[in-house]
Amino acid sequence: MPDDRNNPITRRTFLAAGAGLAVAAAPAARAQDSAYPSRTVRVIVPFPAGAGADSNARLVAQKLTERLGQSVIVDNRPGANGIIGTEAVARAAPDGYTVLFVDRGALGINPSLYKKLPYDPLKDFSYVGIAVWGPYVLVAGSKQPARTMQELVAAARKAPGRLTYASFGNGSMTQLGTESLCARLGMQLTHVPYKGGAPALTAAMSGEVDMALVTIGPALGAIREGRVRPLLVGGSRRFPLLPDVPAVTEIGGEENTIPHTYFGFALPAGAPAAIRDRLSREVREVLADRAIRAQLAANGFEPAQGTPEEMRATVERDIAAFGQLARELKIQPE
Repeated sequence: MPDDRNNPITRRTFLAAGAGLAVAAAPAARAQDSAYPSRTVRVIVPFPAGAGADSNARLVAQKLTERLGQSVIVDNRPGANGIIGTEAVARAAPDGYTVLFVDRGALGINPSLYKKLPYDPLKDFSYVGIAVWGPYVLVAGSKQPARTMQELVAAARKAPGRLTYASFGNGSMTQLGTESLCARLGMQLTHVPYKGGAPALTAAMSGEVDMALVTIGPALGAIREGRVRPLLVGGSRRFPLLPDVPAVTEIGGEENTIPHTYFGFALPAGAPAAIRDRLSREVREVLADRAIRAQLAANGFEPAQGTPEEMRATVERDIAAFGQLARELKIQPE
């Protein structure tokens, strides 16, 4: 596009025309905003019921139903590392009635792992905002004798490849995080992919695998019941709900050795800006509620109240950073 910044006549004309368009468009945008929604809004979650994405989506959807005056329902479409549900929204009508509630990996990691990814995170979506951030916890399975991370590292180094870990799937955030931890601590583990967080946690509880990296919220019940043992949390500080569990920086890792995940909302590209902005405001209002924030904290998540612009910028950074990390770790899906 030609640069008209040094052409005062062209620039004045452009600004005047833009102002006129803005004035003309404003009433239409307000009308569109006030009329939305007039029927049920469907939130597609590309992960199984019972996982962190699902529980957060249902919590916010319930409050959005109250605020919008129309039903906001959750539709789980798990499979293929989040691709199935994410693609469904990318191909949906951009009318604001099909919304995506997605994790960091489906947007930031998948583009570097799949040569024929059926959606483009930067072209196929209009971002509403990141709703919550969630740190991961590494839990030892019911049959794994290690009581501390140091004991687990020693056992893994003694028998490279013998110990196993569950992930949410090939190329998932949890595979990336576990392999990043292995590289940092000099361990070699065998990867066992599952179709989501709930199956991965179940595998650790049953002893099918030696350990699993899972979001803290869904794992809290199993931890409190003693069905799995927490060994390590991602990030640079201990998590309030697990005050006795060391952060990864305490055992020789870095803050991003096990990156946090997020869950956020998006619409199909081409959705009206007025609808996107309305949803963004409503979601942020829901997440500002003290009761909701307390419930999220009790479930192991941190409210974000992110803007559309912030979410898009995060996706852009992630595609570059996670792509480089995946190449370094030689992570490839099946």
